[in-house]
Amino acid sequence: MLKTSEEKIRELQRKLYQKAKLEPKYRFYSLYDKVYRSDILSHAYQKVKANRGAPGVDGVSFGELEADEGKGAKAMLAELERELKEKKYRPQAVRRVMIPKPNGDLRPLGIPTIRDRVAQMAVKIVIEPIFEADFQDHSYGYRPKRRAHDAMGDITHHLIRGYTEVIDADLSKYFDSIPHDKLMRVVAERIVDREILHLMKSWLKAPVVEDRDGKSKTGGGKRSTRGTPQGGVISPLLSNLYLNLLDRIWVRKEHQKRYGARLIRYADDLVILCRKGTDGAFGELRRILERLNLDLNEKKTRVLDANREGFKFLGFRIQKVVSGRTGKRYPLVRVSGEAMGRIREKVRKLTSRERTILPLEQVMEKLNETIEGWSNYFHYGHTSPDLSNMRGFVEERFRGHLCRRYKVRGQGYRRFPWKLLYEMGLYKIPKTPAWRVPAHAL
Repeated sequence: MLKTSEEKIRELQRKLYQKAKLEPKYRFYSLYDKVYRSDILSHAYQKVKANRGAPGVDGVSFGELEADEGKGAKAMLAELERELKEKKYRPQAVRRVMIPKPNGDLRPLGIPTIRDRVAQMAVKIVIEPIFEADFQDHSYGYRPKRRAHDAMGDITHHLIRGYTEVIDADLSKYFDSIPHDKLMRVVAERIVDREILHLMKSWLKAPVVEDRDGKSKTGGGKRSTRGTPQGGVISPLLSNLYLNLLDRIWVRKEHQKRYGARLIRYADDLVILCRKGTDGAFGELRRILERLNLDLNEKKTRVLDANREGFKFLGFRIQKVVSGRTGKRYPLVRVSGEAMGRIREKVRKLTSRERTILPLEQVMEKLNETIEGWSNYFHYGHTSPDLSNMRGFVEERFRGHLCRRYKVRGQGYRRFPWKLLYEMGLYKIPKTPAWRVPAHAL
């Protein structure tokens, strides 16, 4: 039976992973020819398209690209394949936009063009299995078949075992701080293919264009020595790879055994759970980060006792509390107040008066997409009260939207009862617990 293109790609990835796993010191020298394979570029395009990112500096969206009969997606992929094969590919500038953070600060987001995102995805498809073989078990972010729930399970497991002294660490501007020279040395530990290394350097050195007050300002470029733009396809892998140095040192020097300190990391978010005091582990963390030329955000980094106060991680709030049924302490996992506030604000905007001019199907589709993604992420632990609260809020907001749309006054509950809302197609947020009888609460 003939293999499909996806099966061939998975087979390639499996072979690369197995080779890297069996030979931890092996350096891969012949990878570039895989990057411009037509099946890999096509697969890369579909994965990039599924992410539905915004246009880059050229202003071309996926819709516009595919609607262009002369220079559609197929033509773009054929040209990209030719440029890569002939080693004439050069990345375009990255468009920078500033995204508001919950605390009022702004986070810079770098958006490459579709063409550059496809090239980055193709490289990621080829090299990710190699580095996946090297990542540690306590690392959960941006890795295949791993998710935030796995990291939360690791936290609750160690809290139950008595690791209740918490170092809640925050890295200062991590993505902007990664030194290019040290990052490339880490990449070169496994990859010596000069063309792959050249591509990665070109993306790190790509100019960054930002629109300020109607004027374009260009930064970055060949003179830049730090940072990998958030928003690039390859950036999460590179950022994860650099912090893998921290993970490797922690494991090699057996800090969990020496200091009773469990490191749990999700990309640049990390906590250290301790049971023998925090001084030793905190000191080691500072020393390692100094060697990596990274800084802690002293204002946001704190040390606490999880038996007395909670801490936030990946949008959840965790604290050990006393069970009213058994009298034993267990880790209570709830949605953080900030995460609840953010989803409420999104729902308000999606059901606002201004959106009554849009077709109802369009409003409901976007609303459902938002609340389904949110509830799938937070349907974990003891978040049933939060999910129930949010279901009621969504019902109220959508009912109000329908009343404004159809000019109904004073009879909202009678005209649009909750059953009718769901018959119309509104996504029903689950209220059942993610686990019915938590093992650690018995």
